[in-house]
Amino acid sequence: MNLFTGTRSKGGKATGKRSRSVLRALAATATVSALAVSVTSATATAAPAAIPPGLSCDTGKHAIDEYTGFALCRNNGSQTQTFWVHLVCGWAPDVDGNHVTLRPGESGQSTAHCGKIGTGIGEIHVRP
Repeated sequence: MNLFTGTRSKGGKATGKRSRSVLRALAATATVSALAVSVTSATATAAPAAIPPGLSCDTGKHAIDEYTGFALCRNNGSQTQTFWVHLVCGWAPDVDGNHVTLRPGESGQSTAHCGKIGTGIGEIHVRP
């Protein structure tokens, strides 16, 4: 029997049946592999984007609720700045937190919440 085509060496009725089942198995394996890669990449937490100049920020997920993210920032610059947190929420729509305006030397926090239908927070960004 030829393992690559699924046909018998000396002519038989199995021609095509085995090759179709092998192709189906390969297609199923490829599909599962592709889905596993896309789900893994969607839920992996990437490094946060660059923080706007003049702000020093800490970002993270809420200690109890994996769907709530925050950006706690301090204005180290000499001008008033506005910022907000932006959450990339996997399968749910991305969300923006409340806009916070800080005068020089002030600190403040912006929070946002991803929808429960999603896979949780994938990335946290601070937007100017």
